[in-house]
Amino acid sequence: MAIKSKCVASDGKRVMTTEELKKWLKKFDTDKDGRISKEELRQAIRSTGGRFATFKSRRGLRSADVNQDGYIGEEELDNLVEFAQKYLGVRIIHF
Repeated sequence: MAIKSKCVASDGKRVMTTEELKKWLKKFDTDKDGRISKEELRQAIRSTGGRFATFKSRRGLRSADVNQDGYIGEEELDNLVEFAQKYLGVRIIHF
């Protein structure tokens, strides 16, 4: 379930919108509770071929989980944009 984006920038990063990123992340919500757990985020990072998935998933959860409940809820997904650009090889474009 790697990130499938039609556009790839000259630096090799996949170009996508925030909505496309959210849709892709929701595919890893294996228990369908509407939230992304650390393990689900780790699986998402692994699917990109990313290294150090456990470390990055911890860091991503910490950066996005505003209410500190251990999950990234729908309202917190926007907080993952910066993380995704840094660690998932994604460039987010805004229309």
